Amino acid sequence: MLNFNYQNPTRILFGKGQIASIAAEIPTGAKVLLTYGGGSIRRNGVYEQTMKALAGHAVAEFGGIEPNPQYKTLMKAVELGRKEKVDLLLAVGGGSVVDGTKFIGAAIPFQGEPWDILSKQAPVTSAVPLASILTLPATGSESNAFAVISRAETSQKLAFSSAFGYPVFSVLDPETTFSLPPRQVSNGVVDAFVHTIEQYLTFPVQAHLQDRFAEGILQTLIEVGPQTLAKPTDYDLRASFVWAATMALNGLIGQGVPQDWSTHMIGHELTALYGIDHARTLASVLPCLLRVQSRQKGDKLVQFAERVWGVREGSREQKIEAGIVATEKFFESLGVPTRLKAYDQVQPGTPSTVAARLAGNGMTKLGERQDVTPATVEQILELSLA
Repeated sequence: MLNFNYQNPTRILFGKGQIASIAAEIPTGAKVLLTYGGGSIRRNGVYEQTMKALAGHAVAEFGGIEPNPQYKTLMKAVELGRKEKVDLLLAVGGGSVVDGTKFIGAAIPFQGEPWDILSKQAPVTSAVPLASILTLPATGSESNAFAVISRAETSQKLAFSSAFGYPVFSVLDPETTFSLPPRQVSNGVVDAFVHTIEQYLTFPVQAHLQDRFAEGILQTLIEVGPQTLAKPTDYDLRASFVWAATMALNGLIGQGVPQDWSTHMIGHELTALYGIDHARTLASVLPCLLRVQSRQKGDKLVQFAERVWGVREGSREQKIEAGIVATEKFFESLGVPTRLKAYDQVQPGTPSTVAARLAGNGMTKLGERQDVTPATVEQILELSLA
């Protein structure tokens, strides 16, 4: 097992009616900037619950944060936050709203061009604290330090991480997710699944507990994912899905183990180019990446097939392929395609375009062994388009 330092400072308020609990978490006299997306929180009752809990606080609002939050939009919120001199940001929505709010918090006190936080990985030395009320389980952003921001003008989608990015607290009430469209639920299951895979399907380092944690998350998603899609108001099913998505990327299973993330880096470029849902880019890349990298990942792929999918028969190569096929069938059962050829907007030259864009961002050695080169990226995407 590799050395690690681990601390997750986010307080989780989990369960029915927990939005009301935020009243006790916000300092007296704090001025709050409420951020949200397209307005669904006004239709499903979450806005009303939130404002009731914020009674007694001065509240400014900023709505309209997009899926794949846009830099141009977020900078308007930065201007508002600076003008209002806010003390706390409260993100109400899914991972995009939380990610965007992390950037807002970092950008408000930032000296210089805030895009440098993403494009140049400029250090974040202070930020306005944030909290979240999660309405879409998927990204794990409610209890981690990461955020991904898009910029339409340059067709870029870039990430940053900061210790200031951890929410002070996050509310996870499964009932707030009952009204989600099926597409968003299936995307969330796939996103959480691939988050887990990126930290698990690498190479063995005798991190037995982390492996079992990861396998438990994967098996939970396999079990409850299709069920919660079919029964969206079943509280117990949705609660298990919400918690699995959080645990997939709150840092716990990634401690002391090598991590990959090349599927995500490739997927970000596909979203930036074509607007394909983030989770759907991951589903289109992962199986092909696993086949191309099967020799390097072989030991863990066999373990994955045996422990997660119950594959017992066949040679090493047959088990590896059986595990990948089972993963594809799982994604497809959720209505998520596993090939880029399913998307009409994807151009034939995409493999070389994506490889060049990654290289332009300095991403020429991806993966847990730093061996996913631009040529490897092209090979993966050619397979996905075949």
